[in-house]
Amino acid sequence: MWRSIALALLMLTGFGAAAEAQSNKLVVVELFTSQGCSSCPPADAFLHELAARKDVLALGLHVDYWDYIGWKDTFGHTAFSERQRAYAKVGSRRSVYTPQMIVNGQQHVVGNHPKEVNALVKTHQAAPALVMVDVARKGAKLSINARAEGGGEAAVLLVRYMPKGVAQIRRGENAGKDITYANIVTEITILQIWDMAKPLSASARVSGEDSAAILVQRRGHGPILAAARAD
Repeated sequence: MWRSIALALLMLTGFGAAAEAQSNKLVVVELFTSQGCSSCPPADAFLHELAARKDVLALGLHVDYWDYIGWKDTFGHTAFSERQRAYAKVGSRRSVYTPQMIVNGQQHVVGNHPKEVNALVKTHQAAPALVMVDVARKGAKLSINARAEGGGEAAVLLVRYMPKGVAQIRRGENAGKDITYANIVTEITILQIWDMAKPLSASARVSGEDSAAILVQRRGHGPILAAARAD
């Protein structure tokens, strides 16, 4: 009898932990945008809505390949253009574009199509969580712990971003506009490549005022398996 009760309690505890992890699951939405792109402001505005959600980690990655048409993006970075091109290569797409949203490192959607993006977020939110990641921050130190159901290799990424930034655009397609951007990515660093057959225990140091998050992404710009804010 006691064994049956103990087993039942164990099952309830496990299901409860799984349910809690599922409810706290973050879906990562990356917006590839540019201050020199006339089609981007609606997507930039939509990113503000996504950034306000607790179940979404919205990230704005400013690319630099439109700089030649008259305005150099003040938040742009070659590394983010390269990340977008890597996604295109993995997805067998011949070209990149702005505004483009990538949901959990998998599907791509035009960034000013909120209904499609929200539907994908809902689908990913309902999918089973195959990786659990926990991040604790104490001062400048991050402690990262994770476990996975299954093997393979994943990149553990540290993402730094500014929650808000304003650009006064004076030339190019958006000349004369002052645009406020959300969750502007300033840096993406690979902390390590994780063998997911084993539990992960790692640490990292952060400095400055930028916010931080941890992404666990299957190696080679594959699916994002888990994410956690480092508040």
